[in-house]
Amino acid sequence: MAVDYIVIVLYLAGMLAMGWWGMRRAKSKSDFLVAGRRLGPAMYSGTMAAVVLGGASTIGGVGLGYQYGLSGAWMVFTIGLGILALSLFFSARIARLKVYTVSEMLDLRYGGSAGMISGIVMWAYTLMLVVTSTIAYATIFDVLFDVPRWLAIVIGGSIVVAYSTLGGMWSITITDMVQFVVKTIGVLLILLPVAVVKAGGFSEMKAALPTSYFDPLGIGGETIFTYVLIYTFGMLIGQDIWQRVFTARNDKVARWGGTVSGVYCLLYAIGGAVIGTAAKVIYPKGLGQADEAFAQIVKDELPVGIRGLVLAAALAAVMSTSSGALIACATVANNDIWKRLRGIKPDAAPEGEHDEVKGNRIFILVLGVVAIITSIILNNVVEALTVAYNLLVAGLLVPILGGLIWKRGTGTGALASVAVGGLSVIGLMMKFGILANEPVYYGLSASLVVYVVVSLATRPTDAAVLAHWRERLAGRGAPESEPAATPVAAAQ
Repeated sequence: MAVDYIVIVLYLAGMLAMGWWGMRRAKSKSDFLVAGRRLGPAMYSGTMAAVVLGGASTIGGVGLGYQYGLSGAWMVFTIGLGILALSLFFSARIARLKVYTVSEMLDLRYGGSAGMISGIVMWAYTLMLVVTSTIAYATIFDVLFDVPRWLAIVIGGSIVVAYSTLGGMWSITITDMVQFVVKTIGVLLILLPVAVVKAGGFSEMKAALPTSYFDPLGIGGETIFTYVLIYTFGMLIGQDIWQRVFTARNDKVARWGGTVSGVYCLLYAIGGAVIGTAAKVIYPKGLGQADEAFAQIVKDELPVGIRGLVLAAALAAVMSTSSGALIACATVANNDIWKRLRGIKPDAAPEGEHDEVKGNRIFILVLGVVAIITSIILNNVVEALTVAYNLLVAGLLVPILGGLIWKRGTGTGALASVAVGGLSVIGLMMKFGILANEPVYYGLSASLVVYVVVSLATRPTDAAVLAHWRERLAGRGAPESEPAATPVAAAQ
């Protein structure tokens, strides 16, 4: 394993070096939080794909393929569908708003009445994303170094916190681009063909496995519908995803660069399911858990050095999601919660851009440490992540999309929708169980009904607020003057 260790150590050292490089570029709030809004199509596409395809999409996607066959692709496939929908229908308008958070968008649309409560819900969601991604380090480092779970979490989490704190979104963008390349080579170009060959090819796989493994709907229609509801819709409104949209140089980059990312996610979904299906043939006696399929096939079937590269790809998947969620969590905590508690408007001009960058660095560092400690303590991360996604979709989907597509929606309707949707999903999870499908079904339905009824029953949003909203949607009236793209960024 010595060669594999060297590959991994060099990879981790490179991530820290990228953090140092990013620190030198992050001179303003815009640089630190949204990479100066300068990313061209190549970097935007790669980093968007990197942030949405994390440990769950890689290790979990292979595990679902091992358990259900090709239909195990549906979880990651619905993530790709969400990115496609966001990019084609909403990203251009989102990019033109020139905001930093989802809650700022709600403030603009509804006249400042929905920001705090939506910020709290979004903060809880992004924190749980960081925690679940951080826990995934334990699986990978256990294969590599056979270290205790807590130490694996500390090592992986500390590296992500370090480069994210140093350079903010610039560091995360560069590291995500590297991680995108490593992930593509390691998973799609190396592990996928090796797994299929080791399994004897597709003909042998079909002969060795039940026909259900090759049924596109084998995982079950209700499961697929739930994936669409949680992941496709979740991609439309998550702060971690929107913050990447904000990095686009212009609305065309956001739309078409995001479309490329969505297509890549669809291919990645199929690749992971095929690897998992091949693993079922290679290990017919079964594994302890389905999620062990990725690590087991890497450990047993790949040669020295190549094995290190593919494990680095798994680390890349986890790190990209973790760092993206961490900066999103810190941005929401500082911009939407802390500033409001101090009576400062989120888009108010700071006393000094350096002070603003320093404040965001402190929030990333503190929340990164909180996430690491929580990851060590927490056991059932699936339930925690389910709670976060249920609250996000049931509480925020309707007022966010309603604000974008229905001009009659009001601030009172949005607040009522968030409250009823959030409380409903919590109560229903207590009744049906955290992992049940009913809470998000009924919670989202209640949120929609309340939003429409209350909006129609209350006075329309003030004309001046809507006029300002339309100006921002058209790309006018932004509170900051964004710097022009540098030659290096423009070339991307």
